[in-house]
Amino acid sequence: DCYIPIHCQATPLFPMAPAHTGTFQPMVHRSGTLRERLHSYTKRTLGAGGSINEAVSLPAGESCAAWVAVHAIDFYNDVSTIWAVMSTDPYLKSFRPGEGFPSGVEYRWADGGAEAVSVSAPIYIDKVLSWIADQMNNATKFPDDDDEEKALTVFQTPQFASLCGQIFRRLFRVYGIIYSSFFGTLEALEMAPHLNSCFKHFMFFCTEFGLLPEREIEPLEVLVKPIRKQYYSAKQGITA
Repeated sequence: DCYIPIHCQATPLFPMAPAHTGTFQPMVHRSGTLRERLHSYTKRTLGAGGSINEAVSLPAGESCAAWVAVHAIDFYNDVSTIWAVMSTDPYLKSFRPGEGFPSGVEYRWADGGAEAVSVSAPIYIDKVLSWIADQMNNATKFPDDDDEEKALTVFQTPQFASLCGQIFRRLFRVYGIIYSSFFGTLEALEMAPHLNSCFKHFMFFCTEFGLLPEREIEPLEVLVKPIRKQYYSAKQGITA
């Protein structure tokens, strides 16, 4: 997919129905694996009342690549859970190609090496989440192996780093669409606090590891700026 200014829109295509059915099965980390062990760090930190800064920090002696991999899965689960709540709303079908994106931009979708095409925001989200699920269900890309060393040989490759970068950028775009076009709906469902909490955790992690290009952040800068300020303020408090 690609990111373009809104004034570069192409001739719209016919809208397609969203693929999601509203039933979402979260990705799990198999017990006894590297993924499950790293996932437990975050659960224990937040469960014990630790700060988000502490929860996103790389545990001593652990692989940064594996840490990012585990969080990619957890953040995918967060976003998918939020989207599943509203994915069957008939209102989503009213969006035409090019509609529903953050002000001033349009995210287009491309399958494989195909040319990027204009789709509606709900369809873009469905495609992103389906694509991410396909990557994470592929054991050669996201191993959940009992042999930690074997899993690390995958996580520590340039190809995996590139894949994770793409996943985090696309998850950020999904958040951008949700905040731009569906925040009111989630507010009415009393899910806005959960959305805000998930996005804050996501942004703290992305800031900690420099996972988002500034160009991607621009459409949500008003929302991201105070979160980043909180991150840096808390970081200074921890390291002081």
